[in-house]
Amino acid sequence: MAREEFTSICGGLPPELCEQLVREQQIIKIRLDRRKFGKEVTIIEGLGSNAAELKEMASYLKSKLATGGTVKNGRIELQGDHRHRVKQILIQEYGYPEENILIMD
Repeated sequence: MAREEFTSICGGLPPELCEQLVREQQIIKIRLDRRKFGKEVTIIEGLGSNAAELKEMASYLKSKLATGGTVKNGRIELQGDHRHRVKQILIQEYGYPEENILIMD
């Protein structure tokens, strides 16, 4: 989200604090989908709606996991099964709380 959006959501709180509060309230769902020819796709939902941030995060995840992927309909799609590695990256490098990340089986 843009810093202006955080200000309107959180009243008068500093943008950094508001960003952390919003991040702690997000529920992120990571699931595996099977496409035609048995291809597996890891789908990450619930990261937010800002297209620029999603594209940046998708680019980072693709390079970190050495895989292809895209951003579609407000979610990140990565080729292959990367559910557990994506969860670790979101926790360690993006600071999302572990209890807010659900791996759907």
